Amino acid sequence: MEPAQPPLATDEVPEPREVQVAPSHPIQIGFLFTVGVGLALGLYWVFTSNAQLLIWIAAALFIALGLDPVVRRIESWGAPRGVGVAASVLMLAALLAAFFSMLIPTVVDQTTQFVQSLPVLVSEFMDSEFFQDLDEQFGVRDLVDSEIANFVSNSANITGLFGGIFGVGTVIVNTGFSILIVLVLTLYFLASLPSMKYWAYRLAARSRRARVQYLGDEITSSVGHYVIGQSIVAGLNGLVAFIAITVAGVPFGALLAFFAGLMAFIPLVGAMIGGTIITLVALSAGWQTALIFAVIYFAYLQIEAYFVSPRVMSKAVAVPGAVAVIAVIAGGTLLGVLGALMAIPAAAAVMLIVKEVLIPRQDRL
Repeated sequence: MEPAQPPLATDEVPEPREVQVAPSHPIQIGFLFTVGVGLALGLYWVFTSNAQLLIWIAAALFIALGLDPVVRRIESWGAPRGVGVAASVLMLAALLAAFFSMLIPTVVDQTTQFVQSLPVLVSEFMDSEFFQDLDEQFGVRDLVDSEIANFVSNSANITGLFGGIFGVGTVIVNTGFSILIVLVLTLYFLASLPSMKYWAYRLAARSRRARVQYLGDEITSSVGHYVIGQSIVAGLNGLVAFIAITVAGVPFGALLAFFAGLMAFIPLVGAMIGGTIITLVALSAGWQTALIFAVIYFAYLQIEAYFVSPRVMSKAVAVPGAVAVIAVIAGGTLLGVLGALMAIPAAAAVMLIVKEVLIPRQDRL
């Protein structure tokens, strides 16, 4: 006979038995999969339908982060945040108003001069020796006259011309509306930025909240300093371009200087592209004029690259050159000029997260 098994002690726990779980019904799996796909398509439709609104929000948040260091500096003097917000917004509005009040009359006057002198320029070109030789070989004058006559005689072209004029007016109205929306959103974001960051940090787990707050403050601070620094660099670029245009005698100086400053907001490649285009425009006044402008402007770009930008951008997160170029190209492809402007701060934020989160985690494995 086999010996009897001793009874289980009261403090011993029997091993749990395996519980067989019945497989889910195929209909249930199909239904959940269909719901998931539907939700994904719904989110995609919402984002694509509100793409313009999302761009406005991104632009306003970008500007608000750029003005936040100014507001915090005013707060450090003991003033309430509302005073800092009002002072920074009024300062920005005053600078824009002063800039456009000086720019717009000059641009309008130069545009009027260009339109008035256009027939004379065309007549001088058609009377030039180059055009005369071209006309003798190919009969260009007769072709131009016939094309102009056909264009005028066709009423559809006139209708299309007026449609284009109305289209330009619509673009101007839409642009003004977009600027107004961005400014209003910027004001709200700037006023409520601390509370927005507070509630965003609350979404993180309590054990990681301090780390998330540190990374968030570093990212927002670097973006703010980058925006301010890039604005200073672009302003200096436009000023030097205006000086170079004035010295060289390039026509339409204010308009071209404004174009140079606007292009300088695009990191790395913007100033080079703007200077090249202005040099090509200066060729219309002679190669000597173009050469004088190019020497002055591109010499300043070297000074800017080695002395001005490093000092102005000293508080922003440094981004390697190759990463910056790739980020600017990708941002410009996705969102145009706004994407190119936001590309380097976004790349800096990604690099900071990789440095502070991903690499330490990989080192612990």
